[in-house]
Amino acid sequence: MLVIRLSPVGKKHQKFFRIIVSEKTKDVFGDYLELLGRYNPHPDKPEVDLKTDRIKHWLSKGAQLSPTVHNLFVDQKIIEDKKVTSWKPKKKKVDEEAPKEEPKVKETKDKPAETKE
Repeated sequence: MLVIRLSPVGKKHQKFFRIIVSEKTKDVFGDYLELLGRYNPHPDKPEVDLKTDRIKHWLSKGAQLSPTVHNLFVDQKIIEDKKVTSWKPKKKKVDEEAPKEEPKVKETKDKPAETKE
């Protein structure tokens, strides 16, 4: 299955993204079929450079969109649809205050169990 998704490039805290078409099982850092555009989220107004005719071509061939790319295309008015939830924060687990047990000391045939004095 083909997917249109983001591929990160750039420095550690200065990432920008390529918008690529690739197989769903392929690594985003590896080979891709076609480069469809670039997205830089860092300036005050994010920079987006897209090849809309090629995007529509791949969508007509049945390529799926990742949630983030879907929302980006809705913002750029390439597709008309509602935004989707791309992620949601994990719920924190509530730790129950359970008393901790002391580790047990095993007895061996040669030595009896050690005692604390």
